[in-house]
Amino acid sequence: MNRFILNYLGVFFILLSILSFFNIIYSYYFNLYLNIDAYLYTFIISAIIGVSSFIKNKIDIKTSIYTKIFSVILGYFILPLVISIPYYLSIYNLSFLNCYFESVSGFTSTGFTIFDNIKHLDQSLILWRSTSQWIGGIYFLFSILLLIDIFDNSLKKSLTNFISFNYSETFKQSFKIFILYTAATFFLFIALKLIDLRTFDSFNIAMSIISSGGFLPVNDVASIINSNFKEIIFSVLMLFSYFSLFLIYNIFSLKNKSLNFFAEDIYLLFYFLILLILFFIFFNFDYNFSIVLFSLTSSMSNIGISINNSPANLWFIYLLIVIIGGSFFSTSSGIRFLKILFLFKYSINEILSYSKPNNIYTNKFYLIDSNIDQKDINKYFLSLLVFIITLVAITSMLSIFGLNFDESFKLGILTLMNTVNSSIYGLNDFEFLQLNSFLKLIMITFMIIGRVELLTILIIVKKFLFKN
Repeated sequence: MNRFILNYLGVFFILLSILSFFNIIYSYYFNLYLNIDAYLYTFIISAIIGVSSFIKNKIDIKTSIYTKIFSVILGYFILPLVISIPYYLSIYNLSFLNCYFESVSGFTSTGFTIFDNIKHLDQSLILWRSTSQWIGGIYFLFSILLLIDIFDNSLKKSLTNFISFNYSETFKQSFKIFILYTAATFFLFIALKLIDLRTFDSFNIAMSIISSGGFLPVNDVASIINSNFKEIIFSVLMLFSYFSLFLIYNIFSLKNKSLNFFAEDIYLLFYFLILLILFFIFFNFDYNFSIVLFSLTSSMSNIGISINNSPANLWFIYLLIVIIGGSFFSTSSGIRFLKILFLFKYSINEILSYSKPNNIYTNKFYLIDSNIDQKDINKYFLSLLVFIITLVAITSMLSIFGLNFDESFKLGILTLMNTVNSSIYGLNDFEFLQLNSFLKLIMITFMIIGRVELLTILIIVKKFLFKN
């Protein structure tokens, strides 16, 4: 295997071994001996693979974009294999496919689960589910960094002034991401403790929020988020995976930053405030706005969890919000709001240019230094086209293999956007354990496709179908 791929995936195998070691310590401390051997095997296997990948530390100086894309995609298939070990060796008698489904769902931060009653799980396995989301979230952020060359400059500037990264700059930015991601997780944990959640629940939910994941340590989040005040605070905390991971860092280092570093987050803030006002005026049916706010922020951040009495008649609007997504450099999924905004303005300018040909229309946005390049517009349009094609594909496949169209369409969007099913989408009672093997394999594949940036799919298609 290519040395670069081994080194890249080796980092995450080492991280996985560290997290499994923590699970061993946790199990010993609280006398949870039922599954401790499973975490020991996971620790040994991930540690051996991780360390052996660095035995020869010579890294290819030049690595093609195709190798980088292959590395990212391969990781989404291989790492969940190791993550699935504690599920497979647990006392719950799960098939390998069910274990792999749960692992991929966690690692892609989707949140679909084959467990129908979380209360029946031992705490070490609940912690492992949250851990799989946490490492999946940081893997996603590292993957964006690895594939930074395929993105346009206006999105890159929310991260750096560099057009491309060499090895030292990549390491520097990766270390910064790890520190910020860990610090944000710790902050979320403290904030959840302050609203009187127990330590175990706070820790698991903090890992879910920062990774935009849907796994919870309880069957119903309403059992612990049981007041309007908690709902509002929880809603605000979910925005951590909606805005850029670098937002707080850029605020504290404002002297060294121009406003274009905040451009995307400023537009996202206005988008959030506009939706908030519209929902407050038109969709606050029962005058319980904290629940509407909870559903809104959950959808915007692609987390997807909900309170049981959320307004189910707004499911289509919530799905549209899920599709739009959040920041370019956050753990949320979606097509990304800024891309939609660029496409919208470009389309309006094209229409106006035909109706008023003597006028000149610019595609430049406030806080963004230059006009949006035509090549970038083409990328955004093709990304949207790829999403539509993949949505049609997964909806058709799910319908063919046993689901009705309504379930297929909703699950298709949630799968591609890596968002958990819940009452706000009318799917809170859906049982993934009862799905046949074909449906599970389809959803595993599309959960991974959804987590991989759509531009990478275009590049792969171009390489194999358009040789010239």
